[in-house]
Amino acid sequence: MGESLSRPPDSARMIVRPVRGEEREHWRALMNAHHYLGFRPIVGQSLWYVATVEDQWVALLAWGAAALKCGPRDAWIGWTPALKFRRLHLIANNVRFLVRPQWHRPNLASRVLALNTKRLSQDWERYYGHPILRGETFVDAARFRGTCYRAAGWLPLGQTLGFAKRGLGYVVHGRPQLVLVRPLGPEARQRLLASFLPPSQFLTKGE
Repeated sequence: MGESLSRPPDSARMIVRPVRGEEREHWRALMNAHHYLGFRPIVGQSLWYVATVEDQWVALLAWGAAALKCGPRDAWIGWTPALKFRRLHLIANNVRFLVRPQWHRPNLASRVLALNTKRLSQDWERYYGHPILRGETFVDAARFRGTCYRAAGWLPLGQTLGFAKRGLGYVVHGRPQLVLVRPLGPEARQRLLASFLPPSQFLTKGE
């Protein structure tokens, strides 16, 4: 995996790409070792990414399905419950983001995010048959301010009420999360609100 750090590589040559099948065990081990939340299997559609510089693993990211309930996001978009049901699959949630400890450098995290979101929609369509219009993430407000997301163009929408999904219901965990979103294409919000979308653009929810 190119783990040697004998000289600092040029981060301008960074590449962000999906993780290959034979790399997934190594990716999972690094995430469990270095991310404060570890890593649990993602239910439903998901993509795992790695950022590399000269074959060295710099950062790891994982995307999954959008949160079913998110008050600040739903209010900002202006969704009705019925329209949200038809459009929710067009949002992906950045459920994990890890910069490896030896790679903590100014602006590196925001650059990784920018490179990842630039290709996310196209990758998602290739794997799952539809693009992604918007990315979302939840940042533990007690631990972080979401600085790298803001620097990469993400918009903060407010905080959650401190609930988490458990099984078929929700429980209070008492740790509000900062909600940030980023459009992944032109007129993303308008498309998420549209009553109908062109057949060539995607839909898997009964359009």
